[in-house]
Amino acid sequence: MLTAPQNLPDDARALKAMIAALTADLKSRDLLIEKLEHQLSGLRRQQFGARSEMLDQLELVLESEEIAAAQDQNEQREAEPVETPTPTPKAKPKRTPLPGHLPRDEQIISPDLAEEGACDHCGGRLKHLGEDVTEELEYVPGRFRVNRFVRPKLSCACCETIHQAPLPSRPIERGRPGPGLLAHVLTSKYCDHLPLYRQSQIFAREKVDLDRSTLADWVGKSTALLEPLAEAIGYHVKAGQAIFADDTPVGVQSPGTGKTKTGRFWTYVRDERPWDGENAPAVYYRYSPDRKGAWPAEHLKDFKGWMHADGYAGFNKLTEKGKVREVACMAHIRRKLFDVHKSQGSASAAGALKRIAELYQIEDEVRGQPPDKRKAVRQAKAKPLFEDLELWLERQLTTISGKSPLAGAIRYGLSRMKRLTPWLEHGFLELDNNSAERAIRPIAVGRKNYLFMGSDRGGKSAAIAYTLIGTAKLYGIDPEAWLTDILGRINDHKVNRIDELLPWNYKK
Repeated sequence: MLTAPQNLPDDARALKAMIAALTADLKSRDLLIEKLEHQLSGLRRQQFGARSEMLDQLELVLESEEIAAAQDQNEQREAEPVETPTPTPKAKPKRTPLPGHLPRDEQIISPDLAEEGACDHCGGRLKHLGEDVTEELEYVPGRFRVNRFVRPKLSCACCETIHQAPLPSRPIERGRPGPGLLAHVLTSKYCDHLPLYRQSQIFAREKVDLDRSTLADWVGKSTALLEPLAEAIGYHVKAGQAIFADDTPVGVQSPGTGKTKTGRFWTYVRDERPWDGENAPAVYYRYSPDRKGAWPAEHLKDFKGWMHADGYAGFNKLTEKGKVREVACMAHIRRKLFDVHKSQGSASAAGALKRIAELYQIEDEVRGQPPDKRKAVRQAKAKPLFEDLELWLERQLTTISGKSPLAGAIRYGLSRMKRLTPWLEHGFLELDNNSAERAIRPIAVGRKNYLFMGSDRGGKSAAIAYTLIGTAKLYGIDPEAWLTDILGRINDHKVNRIDELLPWNYKK
């Protein structure tokens, strides 16, 4: 702290020197204050930024838990017998009326009578008793609307029989969302990666109050309703002679620990377009709480055929019984060599990359061709290059240090190439596992927004939604339009005819 000098010198030179020293001291302190203020500002941003992020994470945890709870309610309701016990009385939440400023599309549903104005029971004249009005909040892309279902009540003047048409089937029993609104919420969350609390904020700008917990309830009940359709897509994927498999981690809230654990999303893809197959492409997602090999073994227990994979040891339970035969991935081999070349500028790695590029050029030539033609071209052009690459890598391994990163990349490549040879013998196989990696990408993008799942049950709901939306996109149809149509009629659709609702049948 600066203190006033007790005795000021009379000499002008000494006084000037003292003033100069004090000025220098002040400048030094000003710089220190400026530096400390900058640090304090950074600490404040860090503190409040972290607090804001923690609040966002809390919103996401609650969101996932509420979705899972809604799905559980749906499953319990389906498991209950028809004769439901008398419910215990509880306070019903008060519903706020739907906003009056929204446009209304009114639909009058009159009773189906054999003769207009006459009672079906006795033929007497019908008189108007009144009507029941049910309002449903619908969403047409870009704007909200309200569907009004007006059902006139008619009473017979003779026998007093009351005639009234039933309400049309709706996705959520006694719920207020229309199928278009549910489809929009699902697509926004699992296709556009927009968490529910942000959707709630967007809807608020339209003066429509839809709380995050309400949206979570809708998502949970919708995915429970759509689960048979997701399973039908899974059966279709596993009916193929070759599939692509991959997995990716996702953080999952671990209650009571204050930390997150690591769950997994698994993806299985059937895509026959590269070899001009007739079956529709589809992707099937599953969630698991860990990465144990028992999970893919369970997911693919009824699959028999070829599986493109990245060499994960957990797939060994599938391949050891002989039902599933693995095909390795050239993209993984290339990636390790590319990393070495990028970090070290290795000429050997560059040479390997050039040879691999020649194999991919041949693949470009045969893409979309039938299997027999693909096999013929591969045998004539790709096989000599593939064998030359293998020999070249073996020679390079003898000229470099065995502990170098390049040696590690080459050893990995040689070990995987032994499992890549079936690609040369079967025209319906691919050179890499990129179909599965492309299917994983939306989850990786969404993970940056929602950070982690709130529970394992929320992971199951997400896998159902990702299956439906991912398959629609893979097949080339608008997932929101398809889900709108499906949610509008799935309640009335027979389970043994669920295949009629699959994307490729919808498009027809």
